[in-house]
Amino acid sequence: MAGMKTVSAEVGDLDSWFAALLQPATLQVMAVLVACGLLAWTLVWLARRAAATTEPSILFGRRIVDGVLFPLLLLSLVYLARAIVAGWLPLTLFRIAIPTLVALAAIRLGVKVLQVAIGNAPWVRALERTISWVAWLAMVLWVSGLLPIVLEELEQISWQVGSSRLSVRNIIEGGLTAGAVLILTLWISSAIEARLLRSATGGRLSLRKAISNGIRALLMFVGLLVALSAVGIDLTALSVLGGAVGVGIGLGLQRLAANYVSGFVILAERSMRIGDNVRVDNFEGRITDINARYTLIRSLAGRESIVPNEMLITSRVENLSLADSKVWQSTVVSVGYDSDVTLVGRLLTEAALSEARVLRDPAPSAALSAFGADGLEFTLGYWIADPENGQLNLRSLINIKVLAALREHKISIPFPQRVVHYPRVE
Repeated sequence: MAGMKTVSAEVGDLDSWFAALLQPATLQVMAVLVACGLLAWTLVWLARRAAATTEPSILFGRRIVDGVLFPLLLLSLVYLARAIVAGWLPLTLFRIAIPTLVALAAIRLGVKVLQVAIGNAPWVRALERTISWVAWLAMVLWVSGLLPIVLEELEQISWQVGSSRLSVRNIIEGGLTAGAVLILTLWISSAIEARLLRSATGGRLSLRKAISNGIRALLMFVGLLVALSAVGIDLTALSVLGGAVGVGIGLGLQRLAANYVSGFVILAERSMRIGDNVRVDNFEGRITDINARYTLIRSLAGRESIVPNEMLITSRVENLSLADSKVWQSTVVSVGYDSDVTLVGRLLTEAALSEARVLRDPAPSAALSAFGADGLEFTLGYWIADPENGQLNLRSLINIKVLAALREHKISIPFPQRVVHYPRVE
């Protein structure tokens, strides 16, 4: 009977809501809500313009109404408007608008934080949809007045675990609290990482990347402890579990743990930095990112290699940019034995100096490197400071200049001439 009376009361509340929505003053309340929306949109636009940012962020998103700042600011303005008009306007629309804005703010916060902190992983989409469904379901229950009834029924579904009593309501509330704490932790760590990595290059970028990874790991650990406490789990009971996890890391997960430790070592000692050109296992390219578990290397051909950090610690790695970014290149040219050696050397050097990417200090040099079977072999060597812009294209341009100069000065370029004798058939 008590349940039937409660449902009847809720139906009566819904009837009174519909009656209140038909009042003439409802239009004035709608005008107040629209004014709050326009004011929130203007304030976010001014804040985005003052920040002078075009990159998507958690607060601003990609558009003005796409971030977390707009629903939070609109929710604050609606709360303020409700306090102002509470004495002379009905509050029915506010009872609908406030839960809707709370659900929208929760969805935007969860989705934007996951997009920035984790990226576009396949399971992130499913988690984002879960957050949306949970937020909108809670909003509908809140607006309809069924939320207390549902929570009361969930409280009745309980069981005894040791000396503790658990219910479905406690588990749901603890899970939501844990999710909120972890999302807040990811938000703080993402903001710190963006702040540290802003306008940092070279060694400072690698060091700041190490600091940001350490801060994120620490915050995630603290957030996990707070979340477990919110669920009601006694943290003192985790000592045995912690010992088991330690044994598992030492045995089954030792390679994974080694990769994580190696990542922090690489970032801390700065033997390899983001932007360096390295050669690992016959793969040469530029380091584009150093994560906790792996390092991403992009070759000049556009291919990307994911290298475990342990491999960078235990194997031989050629860092072409550790001392400086200069790279030496060479090309070999053969000329006839009757050629002027001094003239050929000068023409080769001038061909290299005609390209702006070739460094003047140290200057290019041409040397008679070998007496070939078909002609004199000259090696033209030169230095460049921007190997990330391509090496084969520069070598091709210099070879074209060398060929044109030799032809202009009538210097012969021999080519192999082999006479093959076939047996005579009688």
